[in-house]
Amino acid sequence: MEKQARIYVAGHKGLAGSAILRKLREEGYTNLVFKTSSELDLRDYNAVNTFFLQNQIEYVFLAAAKVGGIAANNEYPADFIRDNLLIQTNVIDVAYKTNVKKLLFLGSTCIYPKFAPQPVKEEYLLTGELEPTNQPYAIAKIAGINMCQSYNRQYGTRFITAMPTNMYGPNDNYDSNNSHVLPALIRKFHEAKERGLPFVEVWGTGNPKREFLHSEDLADACVFLMRNYEGSDIVNVGVGNDISIKELAEFIRNTIGYTGEIVYNTSIPDGHPRKLVDVTKINQLGWKAKITLEEGIISAYTAFKDEIMSQTIRA
Repeated sequence: MEKQARIYVAGHKGLAGSAILRKLREEGYTNLVFKTSSELDLRDYNAVNTFFLQNQIEYVFLAAAKVGGIAANNEYPADFIRDNLLIQTNVIDVAYKTNVKKLLFLGSTCIYPKFAPQPVKEEYLLTGELEPTNQPYAIAKIAGINMCQSYNRQYGTRFITAMPTNMYGPNDNYDSNNSHVLPALIRKFHEAKERGLPFVEVWGTGNPKREFLHSEDLADACVFLMRNYEGSDIVNVGVGNDISIKELAEFIRNTIGYTGEIVYNTSIPDGHPRKLVDVTKINQLGWKAKITLEEGIISAYTAFKDEIMSQTIRA
């Protein structure tokens, strides 16, 4: 991937896309292309086709997607399957038709079978039932993976897929109802401390275990794979260890300095009981995560406070 190559980062405002954009700039790539969703609706095939032709795109990082936590997936299942199918179908097909040199598609480890053996190997995809709470999203993402593989087989394209585990970091969604667990907990504990609340409610039993990957590590892995990996087989991106939601909640509480109680709402489903990925493949390729969870949570909380401050100033 040449330094002057025309590179399109789809979803550059999101958690993954913004980190990829920062990483590319740090690495000296200067010919970067990006559009907000209001400027370019990736659900509109004609708009996507025109955009690729006008900008002569050579490489694509497809990080654009509709994402959310358990509550959002339950409330908006039609949006999750429709929007994600449209976005990835349009970008992948147009990338082929406009002769893009290489494309990286971001899957997700949450689309593996609910009861897959741990740690989850890449070959476990489609070997069991999906987690019901995010099935529409998972089906869309699986279709995107298969689309990349099918285009490679039929048309000889170079479309690769990375499977990141739970991500967090700058530009995360901190909505306490529609975000993923780590940023949601950061917001809940911060607000509880600021308001002097006696307890913080955590959804579920707290028993499920999750692996957390900082977005800067994910971006580093994506650029690494774009440079060094060829093939249709998916590649897990993770840190290789996990933590229970209870342990995570305690650590975030201590990091923020909240002294109240933690109450678990067991009426809300846990989702996957455990979701740790096998990172043997990407480690053997020569990449490993660098940011520890402790370092990452501290930096994520700093980013959250900066975001809150900037919103206050704008208001």
